[in-house]
Amino acid sequence: MASKSFLVVLGIVLVPSPVLAQQWAARMFETTSHNFGSIARDAKAEFEFKVKNIYLEEVHIASVHSSCGCTQPRIENPSLKTYEQGGIVARVNSRSFRGNRGATVTVTFDKPYYARVQLHVSVHIRGDVMLTPSAADLGNVHQGTEVEKRIAVHHFGRSDWKILGVESKNPYLRGEVVETARGQGRVGYELRVFLAENAPAGYIKDHLILRTSDRSTPEIPVLAEGRVLSPITVSPSPMFIGTVSPGEQVTKHVVVRGTEPFRITAVTCDDARFSAPTAEDQPAKAIHVVPVTFAAGEESGRVQRAIRIETDLAGATAELAAYAVVTSPKNVLVSHETTSP
Repeated sequence: MASKSFLVVLGIVLVPSPVLAQQWAARMFETTSHNFGSIARDAKAEFEFKVKNIYLEEVHIASVHSSCGCTQPRIENPSLKTYEQGGIVARVNSRSFRGNRGATVTVTFDKPYYARVQLHVSVHIRGDVMLTPSAADLGNVHQGTEVEKRIAVHHFGRSDWKILGVESKNPYLRGEVVETARGQGRVGYELRVFLAENAPAGYIKDHLILRTSDRSTPEIPVLAEGRVLSPITVSPSPMFIGTVSPGEQVTKHVVVRGTEPFRITAVTCDDARFSAPTAEDQPAKAIHVVPVTFAAGEESGRVQRAIRIETDLAGATAELAAYAVVTSPKNVLVSHETTSP
């Protein structure tokens, strides 16, 4: 059954009130505050404030700035069509600052209306612990490959300081430490970070936690990030069809890449409004361009479906999320709230 939606009117073609202008923009953020806790000197520490366009009009982020040099913000995907996602990434400047720090990150929107949203970050940057390099950069890893990275952990000021263990909430990431130096007010360890060969495809951005003998701040987070590459990748992913009128057809092209030449054996979706051709006599190649057509029905509302792409490359498959909004009203700033799946 197609999803049923109702429209929550937040504004009209006239300029909204200042209070309403802030509310419509703030509603797109999952959260507006983050506490990094206690981090090591020179450690890489980032947090993404995720933002999703829940409106029919395109949203544009004009600028972002921080009240403190201890936090450096950047915009991910400044222009967002309906249901597209972006983010404001706040990165801690742990090389130049120490101690307790806080910052207000101001995000300015100029479309469809002017608005500002304030995000808040806080952090304690230790001066007695340093990481070299600043994070475990796993890089791009082909699925089925085990990876090991090493980080030097230095502590200054106390010769009895110890790392008691390493914890990870990610079942495919683990760490172990080996002591390398102790004496004259300095302690050194080597942190070895391992990514398991059975890690699933996708992006990795998790922290390993060093448990230490320091009672005041016993935890030190260490960022591990990378990407496990599937034999098959699809772009764009997710795919945004956009806003269409009832009865309208829209075709988008999907690029499917493989680590070696392959054939596409099937493209399927549990919604008959999505269709894509597959040729039985297609040649094997490393890159395929697949046209995916969405034929809108008469019922308006949000459409969210999964498209499955099957190949003959060792049975590798890829799943693509597709979004569309079937609507007829124009020039109204609205959000869709799904009432049934």
